[in-house]
Amino acid sequence: MIRKLRNSRGFTLVELMIVVAIIGILAALAIFGVKKYVTNSKTAEARNTLGRIAADAAGAWSRDIMKGELLKDGDSIAGANVLCDSSTAVPAGKPPAGAKYQSKTTKGDDYNSGDALTGWTCLRFSMEGPQYYQYQYTAVAGKSFQAVATGDLDGDGTDFSTFTRSAEIRNGQVVLSPQLVEVAPEE
Repeated sequence: MIRKLRNSRGFTLVELMIVVAIIGILAALAIFGVKKYVTNSKTAEARNTLGRIAADAAGAWSRDIMKGELLKDGDSIAGANVLCDSSTAVPAGKPPAGAKYQSKTTKGDDYNSGDALTGWTCLRFSMEGPQYYQYQYTAVAGKSFQAVATGDLDGDGTDFSTFTRSAEIRNGQVVLSPQLVEVAPEE
C-alpha cells in the first residue's frame, strides 16, 4: 500500500502550465465571440429599423396624403404618390454614446411632431423602446429618399457606425436598394 502511494504522483509543473495556457486561449476566444455576438445584436436594431422606415415610406407613397382643407372651386391638390417630407433626427444632436436613448412619447416630441406630410408623422413611424442609434429620414426633391442610422456603440465619441437604406421613384414606383450600405458597423 505504501509502495503504491510512493509510485503514484501528481501532475508536473509543465503539465499544469500547459492546461492553464489552453484555458487562457479558450477564454480569450470566448470573450471575442461574446463581444462579436453583442455587437451583432446591437447592429440588428439598425438593420431592422431601417427596413421598417423604408417600408413605411413606400407605403406612404402609395396612400392618399393630403390636408383635410376644403378646396376652392376649380382647384386641385396632389395627394397620392407623394414622398413624405424629411424628418428630424432622433435623438437630436449626436447619436447616443455607448448607451441607449429613450425617445419621448408625448405629442409634439421626437417621433410625434408635425402635420400629416411631415417626416415621422407622415411615415407613421415611431420607436417605443430604447434605441442605440440616431435615425433620420431624408426626402430628396420628391424623387428619392434615404433612411440613415448613426451610432456610437463603443462610446468613444469620435468614430460612428452608419447604416443607410436608399430608394428612388422610377416609373411611378418606389425602388428600394437591395442592401444596406454599412460603414464601420462595429464602431
